[in-house]
Amino acid sequence: MLYAEDLVEGQTYELGSYLVTRDEILSFAQQWDPQGFHTDTAIAEAGFFGEVIASGIHTLAVFQRLSVLGAYNRWAVIAGRTLRDVQFRSPVRSGQELTGSLKVTKVDLDKPGRALVVTEGVLATGDTTVLTVDLDMYVRTRPVA
Repeated sequence: MLYAEDLVEGQTYELGSYLVTRDEILSFAQQWDPQGFHTDTAIAEAGFFGEVIASGIHTLAVFQRLSVLGAYNRWAVIAGRTLRDVQFRSPVRSGQELTGSLKVTKVDLDKPGRALVVTEGVLATGDTTVLTVDLDMYVRTRPVA
C-alpha cells in the first residue's frame, strides 16, 4: 500500500490499456448518454464524425477504470475531491485501444491523517490524446506506529 508520503511529485504511473468496442459504445450510451450520434448508426453516419463515437462520459469512465487498476488500488485513497479541466480532445471510435497515464503533480500534507494529492491524467490512442483531466484526491498518510 502506498501512502501519501510514498507518492512523489513528478512521478508518472502508466495505467495500462483498454480496447473500446462498438457494442460497448452503444450499450453505455443507451444507458448513460442517449444522444443519437452515440446510439444510432444512421444518425451517426450522417453526422459530423461519420460513425458512432463513444460518449465523453464513457471515455472518462475508461480513464477511471484504468486509474483504479493501474494506481489507485495500490494507494491508500480516502476519496476523490475534484475533477478539473476535463478536456475531450479527440473522439473515441470502436476498435481503438486506449492507454492511460497519471502524473502526480502535488502532495500536500494538509491535515493529520491525510494529504491532498493533485494529479494530471491522460488517455490516448496511439499518438492521439483523447482525454486530459486534472484530479484531486485525499490519500491517507502513513499510520503512526
